[in-house]
Amino acid sequence: MAGAVELSEILEHPEYMEPIPYKREIEIRGRLSRSIVEEISRAKKEPEWMLRLRLRALEAFEKLPTPKWIYGIESIDLEEITTYYVKPVEKPVEDWDKLPSEIRSIYEKLGLPEFYAKYLAGLSTVLDSETVYSSMKKVLEKLGVIMIPMEEAVKKYPDLVKKYFSRIYPLMEHKFSALHYALWSGGVFVYVPKNVKVPYPIEAFFYVGSELEGQFEHTLIVADEGSELTFIEGCSAPRFKKYSFHDGMVELYAHKNSRISFITVQNWSRNIVNFNNKRGITEENAYIEWLEGSIGSKYTVTYPSTILRGEGSGTSSIVVGIANGPYIKDTGSKVIHAAPNTRSRIISKSISSRGGVNIYRGMVQVNRGAKYSRSHVQCDSLILDEKSKAYTYPIIHVMDNTADVGHEATTGRINPEQLYYLQTRGLSEDQAKSLIVLGYIRDILRGLPLEYVAMLSRVIQLEFERIGGVG
Repeated sequence: MAGAVELSEILEHPEYMEPIPYKREIEIRGRLSRSIVEEISRAKKEPEWMLRLRLRALEAFEKLPTPKWIYGIESIDLEEITTYYVKPVEKPVEDWDKLPSEIRSIYEKLGLPEFYAKYLAGLSTVLDSETVYSSMKKVLEKLGVIMIPMEEAVKKYPDLVKKYFSRIYPLMEHKFSALHYALWSGGVFVYVPKNVKVPYPIEAFFYVGSELEGQFEHTLIVADEGSELTFIEGCSAPRFKKYSFHDGMVELYAHKNSRISFITVQNWSRNIVNFNNKRGITEENAYIEWLEGSIGSKYTVTYPSTILRGEGSGTSSIVVGIANGPYIKDTGSKVIHAAPNTRSRIISKSISSRGGVNIYRGMVQVNRGAKYSRSHVQCDSLILDEKSKAYTYPIIHVMDNTADVGHEATTGRINPEQLYYLQTRGLSEDQAKSLIVLGYIRDILRGLPLEYVAMLSRVIQLEFERIGGVG
């Protein structure tokens, strides 16, 4: 995959280690308050209903307690975040040559123009708070697919957006979901019409460009009856002296007989605190697939979740979390079986190294009346040294006696003999560890999209061969 090769090259390139400065048209800073939220809404020229939603969310954020159950949460000081909204350019463009050169250089280093030309049906890129580039190929326009920046969708398709926005992942879910809805900016809206099968993936790429900043992009995908879509989410940031906070949101709605595959590759620098709020809803015989590769960051908290609302619907969630260094990955998946004959599969693979902490936090719930539902959870942890840790906190609620629910978990340490053998063949210790990690996850890579496997494999190799991830 050309995009993956170019990405791996810039990950090793020293120029990519530092933030790239660019001109900012609008920058909203200060202590979080009602006036900050109103100023963001004003800058985006939003309709009144969206401002009201933001203010309700701000009120909820101020009232809701900080979730104490998240390991390490006490060290996150939101008061340090000084920048809540950054607008780099006047409006999104559909031509790379029309982007300012300093912004264009960021994405050219990532190989995104070539990747789009060869492999993608659509591409949207978000720099800090705003979409700077959004384009899709003519084939999607002919099929009636809508793919536009989220803030544009709010104004252009208000009735459609209001039907789903914040209805899949409620703002009252927890303190950080409320914060997201108060400050959201950027992201992409995708609508796939009935019986349309998008032939190539669509990608959104999110880049945090400066320290002490919050990024709150919102992605909303609606697959109408009988439609299919593969969506790739890429996330990155350079190295900062101080941290920045990412609090993104993904909402998926799969109508009857539709299918959504949502693929994420997150390769953050070490100074990113990453909250990813992700949830989907399936109607009758629909299917949602989550593929999550979480690498880098200081803290990551993400649990891709699905509510199986329609009979015969299903979901699968594969999450790979790597804590390489004194960092924390709090990941897992959640599924609610709310209809008969629904099925789910959760696979979690965690790797802890150099004092890293991996936590699996998952939930499977089978509601009363969800007859003959099936679920299987596989949770595996690999610990590479004595300083590292792994914890598993599964929750299973079964309220229908016809359900078939299984859970298995394993925790193992690296085999010293394997490590020694690879080193005697000329590999460094870190190169040997990267090969062992790739072997550890090989079973879940089978059957996944080739582009995703190539990118994830290369990023994992870099993670162990050179401490620091992206940044």
